Amino acid sequence: MTPASIRLARPSDLRHLAGIEEAGGVLFEQHFGAEAMTALGAPAPTGGERDLTGTVLVAVQDGTVVGFAHLVAPDGHAHLEQVSVLPSYGRQGIGTALVRAVMEEARWGGHDVLSLCTFADVPWNGPFYRSVGFEEVGDLDPFQARLRRHEQALGLDDVARRVVMRAQLRRPGERP
Repeated sequence: MTPASIRLARPSDLRHLAGIEEAGGVLFEQHFGAEAMTALGAPAPTGGERDLTGTVLVAVQDGTVVGFAHLVAPDGHAHLEQVSVLPSYGRQGIGTALVRAVMEEARWGGHDVLSLCTFADVPWNGPFYRSVGFEEVGDLDPFQARLRRHEQALGLDDVARRVVMRAQLRRPGERP
């Protein structure tokens, strides 16, 4: 098996994204139990919807799209909206490669900081993001507060503790 490569999504890649995200739901069901899936089980956006709202990077291994990351820019801020890897391709560094590629994409796009919302204590969420340079945010920017209110309305906070995290992409004043 060759290592996964990370690239911008092509139109033909987009049809795979919802299925990849939904496949990860099994891991959340195993972790939280079936009752949590009411809040977590909303249908995933289509790849086309994601492509219209931001930048989509895909991980391709042996010709198969096995993961993706979705970078958005609410209010001009870089925000990692979603990272998903097929569970059968997990624990191979693909998620890490996707996150690092999104960080680089955001940095070259002129952003100093990349944020995300996640479960604080789910191993492949908060602890994973901490391992690649993210830290919890106390004071939320207005767009982050809106995202958190939306998550609360969906019932995600009833499942487990949610947090906003951010990674510093470059020092203030440093050029991309």
